[in-house]
Amino acid sequence: MPQISSGLTLQQLRYFIEVAAEGSISAAADLLYVAQPTMSAAMKDLEARVGRALLVRSARGVTLTADGVEFLGYARQVVEQFALLEQRYLGRPPRRRLLGVSTQHYSFAVDAFVRMVKGTEVAEYEFSLRESRTWDIIEDVRTLRSEIGILYRNDFNRKIIDKLLRESGLAFTPLFLADPHIFISRNNPLASKERATLDDLAGLPRLTFDQGANNSFYFAEEILSTMSSKQEIRVSDRATIFNLMIGLHGYTISTGIISGQLDPEIVAIPLDVDERIEIGWIGHAAIPLTDQAQRYLKELRAVVAEFGVTLLD
Repeated sequence: MPQISSGLTLQQLRYFIEVAAEGSISAAADLLYVAQPTMSAAMKDLEARVGRALLVRSARGVTLTADGVEFLGYARQVVEQFALLEQRYLGRPPRRRLLGVSTQHYSFAVDAFVRMVKGTEVAEYEFSLRESRTWDIIEDVRTLRSEIGILYRNDFNRKIIDKLLRESGLAFTPLFLADPHIFISRNNPLASKERATLDDLAGLPRLTFDQGANNSFYFAEEILSTMSSKQEIRVSDRATIFNLMIGLHGYTISTGIISGQLDPEIVAIPLDVDERIEIGWIGHAAIPLTDQAQRYLKELRAVVAEFGVTLLD
């Protein structure tokens, strides 16, 4: 096995990458067909060789320490570069490409993911797409469970989100600004209106995405989160929220960008409020994006541009 430095091996780096991705030593061992004690011993040996704690172990699995996050970034670069050497000079087939994306509940993020996967010209690959809560998206990217996170900022939550990102070593890169729209069923009485007002929404159920234990107004996916509503339903996934839009004539507030293929029964109506929604992606400030992550962002920009939105970066 090739030596990287002072006893480190590519195998150890690959093991560590899988442990970080799975959040579990036993799950990584199963994935790589390695005995769990062997994987556990390999991680302890790796930490001993680098002289730093890389993992925090608990009954629920493992998370990365600050040193572990930094080490993972370098480990990925080394493993990817070695794979390129094998392909170029040994004629080896490309290894499975990995990319994790965590996002708030946006159909354009899924559209871009579909295009990226279709454009990946390898026989084997492994990707993950997590539609998740705001806090969890930031945590996924901080721990490198995902390389990219997609979320929004506005004047209300900007200071809180930016502070949390700075403390996590992450950076927010704006993609575009959107005017607020309501998403409703095609059969909703408001579907025929050119614009909707807040008064129009007064008698309809407001549908929002549940933020779990971190259910702060600042982490809400929807603007105007502090506005009171007599009828409110919290959900955890897009399929449920769309069913409630159809069955209960409920609404949610979002960007106005919606995929006709993915969401054919839902329409977007402009909302008459003095607000803007800034959509962007987050990543580690000190770790360069992989080629696969850059491909995803390229597809994301292309999807958004098709809706006539002006890109910011």
